[in-house]
Amino acid sequence: MLNIPSSMLEHQQNFIRSLVTLISADGRFVGISLSGSGSENKLDRFSDLDIVLAISTTHVTQVMKERKMLAKQMGKLLTCATGEHVNEPRLLICLFDDVEPLHVDLKFVSIEDAHQRVDNPLVLWEVDNVLTNTYQHDEGHYPINPPQWYEDRFWIWIHYGASKIARGELYEAIDLVSFIRQVVIGPIAMANNGFEPNGVRKIENKLPLLAKQLNSTITPREKMPLFNALRTLVEIYISLRQANLSQLELRDAAQQVALSYLQKEEQTTDKKDYK
Repeated sequence: MLNIPSSMLEHQQNFIRSLVTLISADGRFVGISLSGSGSENKLDRFSDLDIVLAISTTHVTQVMKERKMLAKQMGKLLTCATGEHVNEPRLLICLFDDVEPLHVDLKFVSIEDAHQRVDNPLVLWEVDNVLTNTYQHDEGHYPINPPQWYEDRFWIWIHYGASKIARGELYEAIDLVSFIRQVVIGPIAMANNGFEPNGVRKIENKLPLLAKQLNSTITPREKMPLFNALRTLVEIYISLRQANLSQLELRDAAQQVALSYLQKEEQTTDKKDYK
């Protein structure tokens, strides 16, 4: 009997059952597990299905060549693509036509690599408890950079953003502000508060006060709001890094230069150019 999360909707359950029937009949596979929100029983109608397909070591090369063909047998596949853009070439990202469009991430891994994971997947099917035993050895952890990694880079990015705003490359500046939210502020804040450091995902629910602060970093294509967004990001970062000061070699000189440059460019930009 499948261990299906109670939060899974009917069309999601039907897909899982079809997938398990297909894969369990293929002797090259030794296990299937559900990762992401499914493993936490927090699925809703907007959820992707994150599925790990564990392959017997001797069949990995062959299966990797046939991933798209296998996906076509799982349902009405509209399109799929591999995950190099998220640094995971083993991933096959699929869109299926179902009751609603269904996004499914199929991660094909050798059983030898199944222990490498960011969470604790829910086992759906396995041969001889191979996945259960693998997952029991250690906990999954979402990766995060050490505090020094952020400190070494943050002031470079603040200077870069200020220069782009001053020059009038405002779309570039908007992207930079979004990047800092996603790569710096979100992960540090999440980790500081005991959450998985997965960017700004669900930050509105997990850290509502921080989310409110970040409102001012969502800007139109205008110079003044963008300068203010950088200042807000600076204030938040300085506050967040307090939790890790003992681990940091502060880049005081870089901070001073970057903030002085930001102030100078903000003050010297012609007011008529603020839009």
